[in-house]
Amino acid sequence: MAGGSYSHSGGRKSSDFCSKLTVVTFLGISCVGIWMLISSSFSITLQNSEISSTNLLGGYSGSTGDFLVNAKRGEDETFQGEKRFRRGRSLEEIGDEKGLDSYQNEEREGESSNLRNEEENQENSESSSSGDESQTGDESSNRESEEVDSREKDSTTSDGESDTGGEDSNPDASETTEKAKKGETENEVFPAADQSEILKEATTQNGPWSTQAAESEKENESQGSSSSTDDKKGDKWKLCKTDAGPDYIPCLDNVQAIRKLRHTSHYEHRERHCPVEASTCLVPLPSGYKKSIGWPRSRDQIWYSNVPHGKLAQVKGHQNWVKVTGEYLTFPGGGTQFKQGALHYIDFLQKASFCLNSHATSCYLELLFRNHDLCTLYLFSFYGLLIWFALQTLPQISWGKQTRVILDVGCGVASFGGYLFERDVLAMSLAPKDEHEAQVQFALERGIPAISAVMGTKRLPFPGKVFDAVHCARCRVPWHIEGGKLLLELNRVLRPGGHFIWSATPVYRKDEENVGIWEAMSELTKSMCWELLEINEDKLNEVGVAIFRKPTTNDCYQSRTQNDPPMCEEADDPDAAWYKSLLRPVLSKSIRIRMNITLQACLHKAPADASARGAKWPAKWPLRSEKLPYWLKSSQVGVYGKAAPEDFAADFDHWKHVVSKSYLNDLGINWSSVRNVMDMKVIYGGFAAALKDLKVWVMNVVPIDSPDTLPIIYDRGLFGIYHDWCESFSTYPRSYDLLHADHLFSDIKKRCTIESVFAEVDRILRPEGKLIMRDNAETILEIENMARSVKWKVKMSYSKDGEGLLFVQKSFWRPNQEQIVKSAIA
Repeated sequence: MAGGSYSHSGGRKSSDFCSKLTVVTFLGISCVGIWMLISSSFSITLQNSEISSTNLLGGYSGSTGDFLVNAKRGEDETFQGEKRFRRGRSLEEIGDEKGLDSYQNEEREGESSNLRNEEENQENSESSSSGDESQTGDESSNRESEEVDSREKDSTTSDGESDTGGEDSNPDASETTEKAKKGETENEVFPAADQSEILKEATTQNGPWSTQAAESEKENESQGSSSSTDDKKGDKWKLCKTDAGPDYIPCLDNVQAIRKLRHTSHYEHRERHCPVEASTCLVPLPSGYKKSIGWPRSRDQIWYSNVPHGKLAQVKGHQNWVKVTGEYLTFPGGGTQFKQGALHYIDFLQKASFCLNSHATSCYLELLFRNHDLCTLYLFSFYGLLIWFALQTLPQISWGKQTRVILDVGCGVASFGGYLFERDVLAMSLAPKDEHEAQVQFALERGIPAISAVMGTKRLPFPGKVFDAVHCARCRVPWHIEGGKLLLELNRVLRPGGHFIWSATPVYRKDEENVGIWEAMSELTKSMCWELLEINEDKLNEVGVAIFRKPTTNDCYQSRTQNDPPMCEEADDPDAAWYKSLLRPVLSKSIRIRMNITLQACLHKAPADASARGAKWPAKWPLRSEKLPYWLKSSQVGVYGKAAPEDFAADFDHWKHVVSKSYLNDLGINWSSVRNVMDMKVIYGGFAAALKDLKVWVMNVVPIDSPDTLPIIYDRGLFGIYHDWCESFSTYPRSYDLLHADHLFSDIKKRCTIESVFAEVDRILRPEGKLIMRDNAETILEIENMARSVKWKVKMSYSKDGEGLLFVQKSFWRPNQEQIVKSAIA
C-alpha cells in the first residue's frame, strides 16, 4: 500500500507538470480563437476626418510619365473597328504645351462690382422695387450683351477677380491670375499630355457596354410622353410662374398630366410625369433666401427662409423630426422610430447584427468551458477557428466597413442618413413629394443626400444588386400586398447577402391589424428565401426591428415547393431601370412616346458564376473605393477602348491628378463651403473617389445614353442614379453646391435643346454655387454666353485646339418678367 501510494504520488507530480504545460498551451490557442471569434462581431467605427488638399493624395506623386503606358494609338488598332472617339485632346494635354496663346485674363472690376452689388441688394433688401431691379437688370443685360459680342472673337477668357472676405476666398486664388499671365500654371492646372487618351470615350452602341436606353428597349410597358423643343435664345430668360413657386420640380409638378391619370391608388400621382415641352424659365427664389449654412452645422440647423415650411414641424415636432426656432429650422436628430436620436438607433442596429451570430458564439463558448476532456477542448478550439473564418465570409451590418452604401426608403427629413456619415456610411434617402411637405428639401438643405421618388408602379432608377442594405423605419409602404411587388423591387436592388432592416409597428405591436401584416410579411419573405436573422427591441425608443438577409445562391429558390413569387424571365434585365423614348408616327407627324419599366412580381436569380457581379461581397471601405471590382476582367473592353482593368485604373489616376492639381488648388474654390456635389456625366466614378476624403458627397449620374457603369460606382462604395438630362432631375431647386459636367452638354444637345438643360442646371444649383464644365470649345462658348446672360460670374474660361474648360458661379439674380408654365398650374 505504501509503495503503491508513493508511486501514485510521484506520478501525479510528473503528470501535473505536463498537464499544466498542455493546458497553458491550449488555453493560449483557445484564447486566440475566442478573441478572433468575438472581435469579428464588433466593428470599429470610422470617423470622418477632413484631410487638407495637401494630404488628400499624399501618396500620389503627381508624375504622369507612366500614366497609360500603353496608351498609344498603335496599340489600340484592335479596337478601331468597334469604337469611334467622341472627345478631342484633354485640357491637360493642351496645357502642357508651351505658349498658351489663347489663355488670357480679363480684369472686369466694374462689371464684377455691379454684379456683386446686385446680389447684395437681392439678398439683403427683399423689399426693393421691381422697377429699380428691372432698370438695373436691363442695363446690366445690355452691358453683358455688348461684352459677349466683343469677346466672341477670342477663344478664351478668364474672370481674373479673386473673391475676398467671402466663403470662397482662397489665399492661393489671387496668385492664379498672376501665374497664368506668366505661363506658370501650365503644369499645375492641366495634367500632362500622356493623360489625354483617357478623355476619349469609345462608342458603346455596338460595343460590350450597354446603356440604359438600350437596356430599357427590351421592356414593353408604356406611359406618358416627352419631348423638348424650344426656340428661346440663351440671353432671354423669364421667371417660371407655377403653383409650386420656388419649389417647382417640372417632372413632379405636372398638374395637367396628373389630372389625366385614371388611377392614383398606387401613388401614380407621385411619380414622374414630365412636360411635353422642357422648361426654359428660371425658378424664383423664396422671399428672404440666404446663403445656405455650411456642414456640419447644417445637419442640425438651417435657415427657415430658405425652406419656409412649418407644417412638418407641427405634425412631427413631438417625434423630434424638425422644430421652428426663431429664424431657423432645427433638427434634434429624431424620427418616428428613433425619437431619442438617430445615433443611438444606428448603434442599436449594429448591436442587433452582432446578435445575429450570438447563438453560434454562445453555443461554442458553453461547450468549450463545460467540457474538461482534453480532446474535446482541442476539438472545439479548432471548431472555434472554423466558425471565425466562416463568419468572415458572411456580410454583417458593420457600419462603414462591410455596410457602406444603403437605401433609406421613406426617409422623412433624413436624420438617419445624416448621422450615418459619422459611421462612414452613404445613405441614398428616398421620399415622395407628398403631404409631408419639403421633407426631401429639408434633407438637401441640411447637406444630406436625398431624391424625390416613390415606391409606386415603376422601377427605382438604380441597377440591380447594388445596395448593401435597405432600411425602412415606418416608411408607410405596404410591402405585403399584390404579391409583394414593392418588396420584390427592393430585392432587385439589394445586393445578394444584403440586409433589409424593417423597423415598423408590425414587428412589435400585437393588435389585430399589425399581427396580420406581420404574418403576411413572414410568409412573403419566406417565399422569397429571405432569412429572418433577428427580431430585437430598442427599449429606449420603445420600438422593434426585424433584420432579413437576401440569399447568395439559388439553392432555396430551386427547393421551393411553390413557384410563388415566380422567377423572372431570362429576358428580364434586372439592371434596366429607366424608360425609353421612341418617336412614333401619328397622323403624319412624329411624337415621342415614353416607354416605362413597370414593376413585376418576380424574383431575379442569384449569380451562379462565382466571377459574376454580385457573387462576392465588395472589399471593405475605404479600400473599396480604389480596388478594381473583381468582375471586371482583362478580356473585357473598357469604355475608353482598353482592357477594363486598365481603363478603370487610368480613369482613377486621371481624376486624382485633375482634382489635386487643378480643382482643389487652382480654381480658387473654398472646399469647406462645398457639401452637395453632382457629377452630371460619370464613367467609373474617378472624380467622386478623388474627393472621398473631403467633407462632401457626390451624386454620380449616369445618363441613359452613356455606358451603363453605375454598378461599378456602387461597388466602389459610392452611389449614383440613372437620368435623362432632356428632363428635369428629381430634386428640389437649389439643391447642389457644385456641378461637374465632363462633355455632357455637347452630347445632350444632339437630343434636346441646350437652353433647357442650362435652365435645369440653374434650377438645381444654389446661388453662389459653381459649375465646372469640360467640353469642346464651341459648347463652352455657348454655355459661357448663357451664364453671362443670367449674370453668373465667369471665373475661368479656357479653350484651345477644340477643347475647353469653363468655371462659373451662379448669382442671386432673377429676371422680372414671368412665363406661365401651363402644365404646372391647376
